Amino acid sequence: MHRRHDLDTLRIAAFALLILYHAAMAYVAGWDFHLKSTYTSEWLQWPMIALNRWRMPLLFAISGIALGLSLPDRGRLQHTLRRSWRLLLPLVFGIVAVVSLQAYCEALDKGDVAPGLGHFLWRYWQFRPWPGAHFSGAAYGFTWNHLWYLAYLLPYTVLAVVLASLLRPLRRALPRWQPGDRLLGTLLLALPVAWLAWSLLVLMPRWPPTHALLDDVYVHAESLPLFLGGFLAARWQRGWDLLVRGRRVTLALAVLGLCLELGIRALARLPHVGDLDAWVLALPWAQTERVGRALYTWCMLLTLFGWARVLLVRPWHGLNYCREAVFSWYILHQTVLIVLLYALRPLQLGPWLEPVLLVAGTISGCLLIHELLIRRSRWLRPLFGLRADPPASPIARAATAR
Repeated sequence: MHRRHDLDTLRIAAFALLILYHAAMAYVAGWDFHLKSTYTSEWLQWPMIALNRWRMPLLFAISGIALGLSLPDRGRLQHTLRRSWRLLLPLVFGIVAVVSLQAYCEALDKGDVAPGLGHFLWRYWQFRPWPGAHFSGAAYGFTWNHLWYLAYLLPYTVLAVVLASLLRPLRRALPRWQPGDRLLGTLLLALPVAWLAWSLLVLMPRWPPTHALLDDVYVHAESLPLFLGGFLAARWQRGWDLLVRGRRVTLALAVLGLCLELGIRALARLPHVGDLDAWVLALPWAQTERVGRALYTWCMLLTLFGWARVLLVRPWHGLNYCREAVFSWYILHQTVLIVLLYALRPLQLGPWLEPVLLVAGTISGCLLIHELLIRRSRWLRPLFGLRADPPASPIARAATAR
């Protein structure tokens, strides 16, 4: 099967946005993060909300599609084991050697430990709870911070392959229902939005996100169906054609959903005036806001996939390099960012220079570490999710062809 350059580009873009998103997390007033700058702004909440609603759902959907496209008819066990190992090894290494530096900076910032990286790591690597400490993961003795995505992909991958293998005989025996495009499009819009809205209204208040895997009911309710849906739809050509034809409709609905959520949030901050007060308070604003959020999340995903299928089907210069580098950058970026912020913050560089240096330094740090260390080292590459043997350069491939 030919390479899906649109999906590769979307995946690269989604991971690249993580750098900007996590850098902005340090500057958003009122939002918790592992390390905060002294320069925070409330206005950042609005673009961050708009980005937050679809960035992780997009990654889970793309991961499911990638699994669906790569899963062979035979040798599924070996394929699943290889894929799981390429997730598990970077996760474990990241917890031990990468995210531990984030935990150290956060623990220093919160006064949980005395300065001394070696002493902290020796204690951290014992994986025992830290009584009285407040940094992320102290109650468990370790943290995976932003690598929670890998921890969730592991069981999702195994579950998808097991279900696909068990249901394959049943799928062949069931009669095939072929609804019309209009009915099918309506179902593909309404059912996921209804599920996401129900999850937001019912599950999230009872089980808010924890990213701790075992007790994260709401995040599983959002992420697992997206992963499985991507897995099932990976080779469904009719579905991709519908996305392309309906991309303008889904874009309009996404804008409507975002306006609903942000508009209601903005209205809730306004002082109530006269008789309008009782009318405003009588409406189910919270429910409407979350329905708008569900509509925006799902329709934005459909919009991105539909437009990418039209605009990003051709490979571009540097795609192969970025496709390989994106995983190691994902593992590195938040640790580089937090360590750099910890170093920059005492300099009091101001609300513009500090974030510019933070973003530029994070990008430069990820680039240098990947290019000079990870990419060139056969033993480091698997620790960052890359194949042990680096791909041959164009010159080498040309020489081999001769």
